[in-house]
Amino acid sequence: MTLIQVFDPPMCCSTGVCGPSVDPELARFAADLDWLAGKGVAVERFNLAQQPGAFAENTAVREALEGEGNDCLPLLLVDGQIVSRSLYPDRETLMRLSGFTGGVESAPATAGGCCAPSSVDPQRGCCS
Repeated sequence: MTLIQVFDPPMCCSTGVCGPSVDPELARFAADLDWLAGKGVAVERFNLAQQPGAFAENTAVREALEGEGNDCLPLLLVDGQIVSRSLYPDRETLMRLSGFTGGVESAPATAGGCCAPSSVDPQRGCCS
């Protein structure tokens, strides 16, 4: 099974999808990772502010940080190899990198804050 690991820059919570003003890119990426995990792809996510040990223990990540600093984050690894740096790939790219061969569904609408995509009320555009 393919393993996707995401090494995020320092954020206030594990996904960055919290607080009063959520970056829509982070919300989209979190939903895309959840979708991929729901399709059976193994996904691990690490936040530099909360799990610095994971960054220090991974040789590829440690070397990228030593050479480029935090500008290389987020790093996306597939089976231990860096395949993306400095950006959050879209769902189609994640699917391709993971080797998932099923169809791509569009990402669900998300509201700000920490609500899950499944609790978004499409009429109001916020948590139900």
